[in-house]
Amino acid sequence: MADVPLSPRSAGVTTRRLLPPPALCGFLLLLVLVFSVSYAVGSAAGPVAPGIHGTGGTAGTGGGGDGGMDDMPGMSHGSGE
Repeated sequence: MADVPLSPRSAGVTTRRLLPPPALCGFLLLLVLVFSVSYAVGSAAGPVAPGIHGTGGTAGTGGGGDGGMDDMPGMSHGSGE
């Protein structure tokens, strides 16, 4: 078999096959844009409930980490009712 020299045209086709389709690139760019705008709006708005703290650490109210259900009617602990 004779060796066929590669032309610049066939090199461009090979490179084109390695790249993702333009629609996928556009979709990913749009996705990044939407998440960036969402993050910026969320940062500008601030926390949703400023009085609520994260779960790392001690329990807030209710003592003993039971979720603060001591003041709910009918919630007696271990009375056998």
